[in-house]
Amino acid sequence: MRTRLAAVLLASAALLLAGCTAAATPDRSEDRPPALIEVPGDHATISEAVAEARDGDTVLVAAGVYRETVAIDTPGVTLRGADRNGVIIDGDVVRGNGVVVSAARVTVQNLTVRNATQNGVLVTGMRDDEGTAVGGHDGYQALDSADFPLLDGFRVDHVTASNNGLYGIYAFNASNGVITDSYASGGADSGIYVGQCQGCNIVVSGNVAERNAVGFEIANAGGDLQVVGNRFVGNRVGATINSDYQEAYLPQAGAAFVGNLVAANAQEDTPEQAEGGFGIGVGIAGGTANEVRANRIAANPVAGLIVTSAEDLAPIDNRITDNVFETNGVDAVYAPGSRGAASGNCWEGNVLTATSPADLATVSPCSAPRDLEAGSIPTSASPPGIPFPDVAAPPKQPDLGPLDAPAEPWGGAAAVPSPGADVAPVPDATLLADRADIAW
Repeated sequence: MRTRLAAVLLASAALLLAGCTAAATPDRSEDRPPALIEVPGDHATISEAVAEARDGDTVLVAAGVYRETVAIDTPGVTLRGADRNGVIIDGDVVRGNGVVVSAARVTVQNLTVRNATQNGVLVTGMRDDEGTAVGGHDGYQALDSADFPLLDGFRVDHVTASNNGLYGIYAFNASNGVITDSYASGGADSGIYVGQCQGCNIVVSGNVAERNAVGFEIANAGGDLQVVGNRFVGNRVGATINSDYQEAYLPQAGAAFVGNLVAANAQEDTPEQAEGGFGIGVGIAGGTANEVRANRIAANPVAGLIVTSAEDLAPIDNRITDNVFETNGVDAVYAPGSRGAASGNCWEGNVLTATSPADLATVSPCSAPRDLEAGSIPTSASPPGIPFPDVAAPPKQPDLGPLDAPAEPWGGAAAVPSPGADVAPVPDATLLADRADIAW
């Protein structure tokens, strides 16, 4: 249901810092309290301001269009827009990334990132052979995770990411962070993506993803990864949870996908996904030990939920409980491949009508999971998509308001909140509708 364009990521690494304005290395020897560094008041470009910033400083950006890639490699920096809808980091469809975070405890907040050929916001602990921060690798050699420790702490909050060539908001090889109250559209791969972490301690909540090839994606990420209370409506595919041989921490294991609205994912004015997914709410491909609970999965014309394999990686020990399925082509499909032995997947307490196999609602309760006969994945033609720069502009999004002093820097692991995944209710159709352009 997805394509890894890691080769493109590395081949285009030279674009990563293109558009940055060089700045003199600041003198960091003098002790001083956290500073508020203003753009353009103190520096003409965001990159110049970030280069001066120290741990605890806030770079506050006034409204305007900034044609640069902003690379943040100093821990504890906050990058804050004065106006979420008016502060625009624009890649002009020539620069690879909008904002690249490669240091711990960095916040990116209250701004818009658009028209990057790769990623709107990339948060990553990965680097290529030249030391450049990247979101992936070439896929042709085994990755030793010990060589790339997870980036420790990040916050992406109240960010609008639109019309980007791969991912809107991309957290890769990172931990102890949040993606909250953000909006992603026009992503040619995924609007929001969390990949390659185990023991992630990441919360994804309060976000809207629409008009993307895939609204939200997990790959090889889990272990205290909570995806709660988001709106994934009006994409080609709503959300996927995948195991992927091209990333470390195989297989994917241990995510909670709870209390989300996943609906009407058959939007044609979107970038066409390379593997052709269309009309599907949630897909689990080779994922293990995931909790999918209390979601409303509706009006996805091919299928609401598909549980299947990724190559020879079978789905194992996934719990599908207390979800409400309605008006999907087929509500739920269990169809592991023949190359790996699926086991332990259970279904209990769901509101279901049509399933494949037909007795999916009752044959494998979570109190006594059992092996199941494989059903059939529906086939459907994927309509032609549109280029990612041509996707409709996002609606205005809620703004955090003024700031006249340095913000509190992100606190890392201790700052990650509990979104209440254990008690999240099934949402109704109006979840976050005031921030969305597509209703159903």
